[in-house]
Amino acid sequence: MSKKIVIEPVTRLEGHGKVTIHLNDRGNVDRAKFHVTQIRGFEKFCEGRLFWEMPVITPRICGICPVSHHLASAKAGDAILGVKLTPTAEKLRRLIHMAQYVQSHALHFFHLASPDLLLGMDADPAKRNIIGIIAEMPEIAKRGVRLRAFGQKIIEAMGEKKVHPNAAIPGGMNKALPPEKRGEILEQIDEVIADGQLAIDLFKEYCARDRGVVASFANFKSAYLGLVDHRENVEYYDGKLRLKDRDGFTLEDGVAPEDYLSIIEERVEDWSYLKFPYYKKLGYPGGMYRVGPLGRLNVADGCDTPLADKEFSEFKALGDRGVVAGSLYYHYARLIEMLNCAEKIKSLLQDETICGQDIWVDSNRINEEGIGVIEAPRGTLFHHYWVDRGGRIRKANLIVATGHNNLAMNRAVYEVAREFIHDGQISEGILNRVEIAIRCYDPCLSCSSHALGHMPLEIAIYEPDSSIREVLRS
Repeated sequence: MSKKIVIEPVTRLEGHGKVTIHLNDRGNVDRAKFHVTQIRGFEKFCEGRLFWEMPVITPRICGICPVSHHLASAKAGDAILGVKLTPTAEKLRRLIHMAQYVQSHALHFFHLASPDLLLGMDADPAKRNIIGIIAEMPEIAKRGVRLRAFGQKIIEAMGEKKVHPNAAIPGGMNKALPPEKRGEILEQIDEVIADGQLAIDLFKEYCARDRGVVASFANFKSAYLGLVDHRENVEYYDGKLRLKDRDGFTLEDGVAPEDYLSIIEERVEDWSYLKFPYYKKLGYPGGMYRVGPLGRLNVADGCDTPLADKEFSEFKALGDRGVVAGSLYYHYARLIEMLNCAEKIKSLLQDETICGQDIWVDSNRINEEGIGVIEAPRGTLFHHYWVDRGGRIRKANLIVATGHNNLAMNRAVYEVAREFIHDGQISEGILNRVEIAIRCYDPCLSCSSHALGHMPLEIAIYEPDSSIREVLRS
C-alpha cells in the first residue's frame, strides 16, 4: 500500500515549509515535494506607495537579508530617477552589502548547517543544533558569533539598525561614513579574514573525511545563473547576467539586468506559495537553474581578491569542466564568498574616499519603470517597479533568490529521499538528510511573496471576559 510521509516544519531555515514524500507499493519513493506554506504579499500591498518609500518597506520582507531588499529597491529607485551614483555612494552601498554577506553566510554555516556536518547527520537531534556546537566546540561557535556580529556592526553603523537598515535612498545614501567608524572596522578586519579561512578549513576537513558523501549528496545536473563583472569575476552588487548549462556551456552572457525578462519566466503551482522561475528557452521544468553561492561560482571565472581566488581555483577543480554540481558544495562556495567579501571590505575601507560627503544625486525626472538587480547571499534578486507620473507604484514584481532555486530544491528533496528510503524503511537520520538537502540552499522562505488562489482568513472577535463573540471567515 502506498504511503505519504510529511516533514513539517522543515527546521533550521528561515520561514515555514514542509516536505511531502509519497512512497509506492514497494515502499520506495514515487515523488517528493517541498511546499512553502506562508504568504507575505509584498508585491500587492506595495501598490500605491511612493517609490521613495520602497527601500524602507521592502527590507521588512526578511530579517535575515534585509540589506539585499534594501539595496535592490534603492537601485530600482535609481533607475526611476535616471541617475548614476557618485563613487562614494556606490562604495558605501558595496560596503554594507559585503557586511551582510559576512553576517548572513556566517549565520547559515555556523548556526544552521554546521551541526549536521560537525556533529553528524545521524547525531541525537536534541544535540544536533547550535547548542550542541556550543557544548562540543565552543571556540568554533564563538568565531561564528564573532563573524555575524562584525557584519551586523557595519550595517548598524551605516543604517542605524542591525536589522532593517535605513541607509540607501534612490540616488545614493542618506549619510556618510564617519572616519572613526572606518578605523574601528579596519582594526577588526584581519581577524575576520582569519576566521573566514578557518571556516573554509573546517568544511575541507569534513570533505576529506566524507568525500564520497559530499560529492554524491543531492548531486544533479542543472543550469546556473549569476552576475559577473567586466573581468568575469564573481560580482555581488552590479554586473551582467550570465547563465551556464549543466555542462558549463554558456547559454546567455552579458545580459543587462534590466533585460532579465528576456531569459526568465515564472510559473506557479497550486501546492506552494513560492513562484517557480525557469529559463524560458528551455521551458518548464526543463529550464531549471540554480543561483546563490554555487550558481555564482559556477558561472564566474574567478574572485577579485587573492585569498578567495586561491580557494576558488581549488573549488572549480572539484567539478567536471568547472561545474560543481553536488548540493553540499553550496557550503564550500558560501564560505569562499564570505572570505571574498571580508577581503573586499578591507579593500573598500583602505580607500579614504569612502568617507567622502558627496553621497547623493538629485533628479527631477521620473521614469515609468525601474529595475534593481543585486546578488543577495542566497542568489540573484530582482525588484521591478512600474510607477505613475507622481512616483506611486502601479505594479511590483519581485523574483527572490529562494524562488530561483525552487525547482532545484524540489529536485534535491526527491534525489535524497530516493537515495535513502527503500522498502519503507525510514529513520530520523534519513528524514534529517531530506531537510539537509533544503538547508544546502539556505532558503529564506519569508521572502516568498506570491500566492495563487484564495488564502483563507479567520478573525475571532472576543468579549471582555475572553469569550468568543463572533468568528469571521473569508
